[in-house]
Amino acid sequence: MICALASSVCFGAASVFQAVAARAAEPGTGGGVDVALMWRALRQWRYLAGLGLDGLGFALQIVALRTLPIYVVGAALAASLAVTAVIASRVLRVRLKRVEWAAVGVVCAGLAMLALASGEEGHKDGSQALRWALLAISFGVLLLGVVAGRLPQRSRALVLGLGAGFGFGVVEVAVRLIDGIDLTDPVWYALLVGGGAAFMLLTSAFQRGSVTTATAGAVLGETIGPAIVGVVWLGDSTREGLGWLAVTGFAIAVAGSLTLARFGEPPAVREAATGAEPAADPGAEAGRIPGRPPGAGLAGKDGAPADPGRGATKGPGPDPAPERNPGTP
Repeated sequence: MICALASSVCFGAASVFQAVAARAAEPGTGGGVDVALMWRALRQWRYLAGLGLDGLGFALQIVALRTLPIYVVGAALAASLAVTAVIASRVLRVRLKRVEWAAVGVVCAGLAMLALASGEEGHKDGSQALRWALLAISFGVLLLGVVAGRLPQRSRALVLGLGAGFGFGVVEVAVRLIDGIDLTDPVWYALLVGGGAAFMLLTSAFQRGSVTTATAGAVLGETIGPAIVGVVWLGDSTREGLGWLAVTGFAIAVAGSLTLARFGEPPAVREAATGAEPAADPGAEAGRIPGRPPGAGLAGKDGAPADPGRGATKGPGPDPAPERNPGTP
């Protein structure tokens, strides 16, 4: 359980770095998966730092998945949003609403219930059909990203986030099924394709739509499906007589995480016209200004609009008014 919680801490911190980098990267064209966006984001140190934390989190996740039921690890990973919210409140000086602080407490309570009710990890190997199904789902995630490009903007972020969640879910199940290095085993290819596709879809979702919607979709995709697979096909169980407590804890932890879905990335910079102060962390300046299209409204280091090459649309407009001396009418 310690490894699962430590993994969620790593993923929660990584999401801050990666989302800032994805917003700061120059936007491409189209509305679906932008493979080149990943390359543009990799040029930024924040994205690389996020990947480093992801690597550490993934190593801890592997240990947890080999010793705990998938439903416990999945709920712990969803709790990374609570970690991100707490980091944002301390480091970025973001004010959490009372309901959000309550959600952090709810997530912790749900995880505690799961820790009490969870049984041993299942020891079933999984059928060959399940292994090939994972590979098919991983390629289906890529196809889902292509389809998302043709959807309306409101639906696009949800589909991209949900697809990313499915990809991460494939990784969770694949880790449980892997037993030694065997390049003829389709699980290895499902792991690589599913993980890579999930990263591409989530990076695109961060830049092309509502981060809250995309993050919520990812949480649902990577928790519910793998939990069902673990119980039905891999033999995951609960302690005798505590199945109801495990189900309740799982539902509470996931629901609390969904309440914190807006912390899938740091807070956006507010409109200068509102007079609100930007976040203390310079990295947070790369967020999207509410009410403007994704990729537009990026801010420079001094708070001025970014150049057109960074996604800000420049068009004709009225000449600026002449400056006046403070003492003149």
